[in-house]
Amino acid sequence: MAFPRLRSPLARAVVPVLGGIVFFALFFGGLWLVAAAINHRADPGSAIGNRVFEVGKVSAMAKAIASDGPLLLPDLKSPDGLRSIVLNHEGSDPATGWQVYYAFPADRDASCLVTHVQGTSRFTDCDKRTLQVTQLMAPPEVRPIVENKKTLYIDLRGLTTSVTTVP
Repeated sequence: MAFPRLRSPLARAVVPVLGGIVFFALFFGGLWLVAAAINHRADPGSAIGNRVFEVGKVSAMAKAIASDGPLLLPDLKSPDGLRSIVLNHEGSDPATGWQVYYAFPADRDASCLVTHVQGTSRFTDCDKRTLQVTQLMAPPEVRPIVENKKTLYIDLRGLTTSVTTVP
């Protein structure tokens, strides 16, 4: 069976363009159906994203904390913004002495977020009190991990606050 020949220049220009549009519409419609099927089977309570956050090289992070004070990191675990954390380092060995705290005082709830006093290890809370980093809430489910004495990670999987060194 022979296809009819397109004789006019307008038809020869428009028909292939319309054919391409129809092809891509069907292609993206198929992709949308596949994505919808995958999303439908997903567990709604499943966490998205990494549960171990790479901070950087321990030597650079320890040097930055020694000169500018603890690092105040935005919420790494949940979208509500109430779990910002403070990363601190104590001691001369960059591979040890790492601590993680929540960015609110230990005697207040998560709605009383602190502000870092730049260049120091002090913070100001919602009541304008000046606090040391050790007066912040220590999270039982977040811990620092030093891998090969080189790279610092923050483990958000719900373990203890002690430092784990991975050889």
